[in-house]
Amino acid sequence: MVNFFGLKKNILPQVKSSSEIYGEISEGVLKGVKIAGIVGDQQAALVGNKCLTKGEGKNTYGTGAFVLFHTGDAVVKSNRGLISTVAYQAGPNSKPAYALEGSIAVAGSAISWLRDGIKLIDKVGQVNELAAQCEDTAGLYFVTAFSGLLAPYWDSTAAGMLIGLTSYTTPAHIARATLEAAAFHTRAVVEAMATDAEHGLKNLKVDGGMTNSDLAMQIQADLGGFEVIRPEMRESTALGAALLAGSAIGLFGWDVNDPHTLEKVNTKGSKTFKPSLTEEDMETRWIGWKKAIQRSRGWTEAYESD
Repeated sequence: MVNFFGLKKNILPQVKSSSEIYGEISEGVLKGVKIAGIVGDQQAALVGNKCLTKGEGKNTYGTGAFVLFHTGDAVVKSNRGLISTVAYQAGPNSKPAYALEGSIAVAGSAISWLRDGIKLIDKVGQVNELAAQCEDTAGLYFVTAFSGLLAPYWDSTAAGMLIGLTSYTTPAHIARATLEAAAFHTRAVVEAMATDAEHGLKNLKVDGGMTNSDLAMQIQADLGGFEVIRPEMRESTALGAALLAGSAIGLFGWDVNDPHTLEKVNTKGSKTFKPSLTEEDMETRWIGWKKAIQRSRGWTEAYESD
């Protein structure tokens, strides 16, 4: 590439690890402060959630959702629509850590659609109150493919749909189906990751706006079949960058290569949500989700051909 574009190698930045001292701030009130941590957004959230060993994973629930699964020091090539990525390198003499990444296009934005699109709620937070009015969706599924489906399905021709509607369907069922959609989609990504990596998920660490809802996180645990761990302080991206920088300068004895040195970091107020459904009930609902996904796929393709 350097030769193709006629560039000089000496103008390119050096490749550095995620955790080492790169320099110091030269001016201003922070003059002399070391710059010691560089990491991407979702990778920083992985570190901030202390997913530092193989089999640990996190999900950031924003307008969309972003799942990362630590695969250790080996690159795992996905056959199921996931992205292989460098997670971090915890020092210049450390081996890089790798991860599988799966992006979900719609998570919190589906709740915004309930408010702005169909006026089902007045405020985003009301979705929890509404969804709590029913114990399940009575067979209703909401495939939130507003602009197709991303990982692990990757179908740009999929369309959003509410399927399983009956004369008994209420706004509460629709609200609950909206929360369940993010949970089902997360399970699909996690299962693809576990299969590709040949290693099960230990638990799912979570952050992002939707995690403010206890109900949404309990639904995630129930439909995913795994424990969901939510810290009280959920600015995981900033924390991850800070942990890598702190590790580089030996702050508080932190060492990202040794997760035990971080055991007490951000543990106050942490809450664990455990699955409460029977295996049979969970799998019945999962089969229904997969049927709903299948119905949504290829919709615009069929429409265009007509």
